[in-house]
Amino acid sequence: MPEQLEALIDSLLFEGYALYPYTPGAMKNSTPTPFGIVYPPRYAAALSSTFDHVELRCVLAAPAHATVAAEVRFLAAGGVRHEADAGRLELVAATGDGASDEASVGALAVAERPLEREAEVETRGEPLRLAIALSARELEGGLYELSLRVENRSACADGLDRAGALARSLLSTHPILTVSDGCFISPLERPCASVNTFPVLAGDADDAVIGATIVLPDHPQIAPESRGGLFDSTEIEEALLLHVKVLSDDEREQIERHDPAVREMVARAAAATPQEILALHGRVTLRDPEDADSAARSRFTDAPPEEPAGLLDPTAGEEHAEVDGVRFRRGGKVRIRPDADADLHARLLDGRAATIERIMVDYDGKVHLGVTIDGDPGQELMRESGRLLFFFAPEVEVLG
Repeated sequence: MPEQLEALIDSLLFEGYALYPYTPGAMKNSTPTPFGIVYPPRYAAALSSTFDHVELRCVLAAPAHATVAAEVRFLAAGGVRHEADAGRLELVAATGDGASDEASVGALAVAERPLEREAEVETRGEPLRLAIALSARELEGGLYELSLRVENRSACADGLDRAGALARSLLSTHPILTVSDGCFISPLERPCASVNTFPVLAGDADDAVIGATIVLPDHPQIAPESRGGLFDSTEIEEALLLHVKVLSDDEREQIERHDPAVREMVARAAAATPQEILALHGRVTLRDPEDADSAARSRFTDAPPEEPAGLLDPTAGEEHAEVDGVRFRRGGKVRIRPDADADLHARLLDGRAATIERIMVDYDGKVHLGVTIDGDPGQELMRESGRLLFFFAPEVEVLG
C-alpha cells in the first residue's frame, strides 16, 4: 500500500482516540471515544442503534482477472481508560509472485461462497474474534459490485454495560479494498447499500476504497502543513496545537506517566514553532476558470484571477438613499436616536453625532446606514477597517 495512503489510514484510525486536555483523569477520557464501533453480537442485538458488523459495498470497473485485496484496520481497547492498540486483519490476495485465483474479481463473482477469514486478535484487554468476508457480483459492462463485510464475533455476557461492551468491540473500524488492475467507481456517484461505514475513493488511480467512520470527500488528503495526528475528534489542528502549548506542568506530568501514544503527540505538538502554527491558519489555491484553452495550461496558478471590467464593488453601497422623504448621503452627518426597545449598545450612543460611511439597501428595499461616531478616537481606524455601526433610517436624524 502506498505510503501516502498508509499515513491517511493511520490518521483516520486514531481520530477521537483521546480528547483535550488528554489527561487520563479527564472525564471525557474515561472510555474510548472513536467513531466506527463494531460491538459484540449479543450486546448489539439488544439495541437498535448498535451494529455487530460493517459492510462496505462499492462498484469496480475491471477485467475478470483483476486481483482484489481486502483488509480491516481497527483499534482494540487496552483495558486502561481510553487506551487502545491498532489492529489489522488482511484477506490475502496474492501468493508468491502471482495472484491467487480465488482473489480475482471474476472468480469471486462465480464463487458459491464469499472468500472469508476468521481470526482471534490478542490485545492488552479482552481477546477479540472477528471475521472478514469478500464477495463480488457481476454487473453490466465490465462492472462488479464488491462487498466487504467485517463481523465482530467476540463472546460477551448478557447485561453488559457500554464500558464492558467497548472492551470487546472493534473501535474506529476501517474496511479497505484495493485492486491491482482496474478502478473503483466513486461511491458518492454510484452509491451501494453500505452498512455502518462511509466509503470513499482513495489512491491516485482510484485503485482503493476506504470505508471511513466519518463522512469524507473522495480522495481525502492530509494537508502538507499538518504536524501529525492530534486524536481529538476532527478538532481544528491550529487550535489544538495552541491548547497543547498552554497545558500546565501538572497536566503534562500526568500525560507523561501514562499513554505513550498521547505522550509522543503532546511532545510533537509542543515543539511546533510559531511559523508552523501560523501555516495552519489557512491556505487558498486559486484556479483559472475553465475554457477552451485550459487543456494547454496548468489548471492551477499562484496569480489571482483578473477582475472583469465594469464589475461593481458590492461593499461600496449607495451614494445616497431616500426614506419617507428624508434624504441620506454618504459622508453626511446624522444624530443617533435609537428606539426605546433598541439594544443596550445602541442606546448608549443616544444623542451622539455620526458620519454616514455606507448606505446599503437589502433585497427587500430596506436601507441600512453604516456610521462611525464623531469624536471617537478610533473613528479613522473604524472607517479604514470597515468596522461600522449600522442603524435603520428611523433611528437617526439628519444634521445640517
